[in-house]
Amino acid sequence: YPSEFLMQKITEDNQIPVHLHVSVSLQYVAGLKGRALVEFFHSNIAEVENEELRHLMWSSVLFYKTPSVEVMACVLLSTKAIYFLLDDSFIHADEHQSDFWNKENSDCENSTFHLSCCFVLKLNDLQSVNVGLFDQYFRITGHSADHIVTCLTRDSYNTHTFIQQLMAVLSLLARTPSPEPVDKDFYSEFGSKNTGKMENYELIHSSRVKFIYPNEEEIGDLAFLVAEKMDGLTNLPSLNILLYVLAFQVNHFEGSAQNTSSLQPKTLILTSSDLFLFDEDYISYPLPEFAKEPPKRDKYQLADGRRIRDLDRVLMGYQTYPQALTFVFDDVQNQDLMQNLTLDHFGE
Repeated sequence: YPSEFLMQKITEDNQIPVHLHVSVSLQYVAGLKGRALVEFFHSNIAEVENEELRHLMWSSVLFYKTPSVEVMACVLLSTKAIYFLLDDSFIHADEHQSDFWNKENSDCENSTFHLSCCFVLKLNDLQSVNVGLFDQYFRITGHSADHIVTCLTRDSYNTHTFIQQLMAVLSLLARTPSPEPVDKDFYSEFGSKNTGKMENYELIHSSRVKFIYPNEEEIGDLAFLVAEKMDGLTNLPSLNILLYVLAFQVNHFEGSAQNTSSLQPKTLILTSSDLFLFDEDYISYPLPEFAKEPPKRDKYQLADGRRIRDLDRVLMGYQTYPQALTFVFDDVQNQDLMQNLTLDHFGE
């Protein structure tokens, strides 16, 4: 151990997305290749001597207790646990999480020693994995609020690969079989239907970990929500969501010593008539079993919406993935007049 193929695969995957900035400590990890990377895992991260590194992935992550802080992480999957090697800036990003992270090593700040904190989720503590719409992200749930993490891969291939590797590793776990299901009587069966929770597609793995995938109703709910946001167009007979993608909105700051830009995570939804940007809660829904009350904010909050007919041009950058797109809209003053004319002349 490990095979040459696995070392080559892990080396290829060990690349930080070019558009995201990380600390010096994570840059060091990203510079490791092959056997050096495996040795680094065993000497610095692995908790058990005989565990094997099976998969590596770079992804933005969100924690249930700090839903507003998205941080870059190197995600390492072994035969015993999932390790999230985090940017050290995350420790100072939110003052409300002092109880969440152990700060014993904070005296290292001013030295040349670069600190990374590592969040560990043991496979034995894993209860469910919720896959997001169109495989753009997935949420890993353990037994408490401290053990809920969402990986925002923004890439269906990376999501699919990680889920496949996770299922393969879970198959190696020796767990006691589930007890035989108890026959439910009429009343309990009837009562369970009134929980108000939407039933999604569930795949229960042999390790008893649930893999939950969204169903068609989730797209229907999203289409209904989008229709509500469309002023004057809610009477459309059918509204089709053509595209759902997790993206970043670029905010450019000029006038500073150097022109800088910040990336704001957004959910982009394209319909046949409009382009929308939503602020989406990727970590709180569906509600974990131990949640006592619903989250403070809705799953989708409208940030911006424009009509496709007002789109003047689309500017494309020539850099490699990820591609930058600039949408230029006409600033139409009297939208209602334009809309009614079109409907009168060309609509039914």
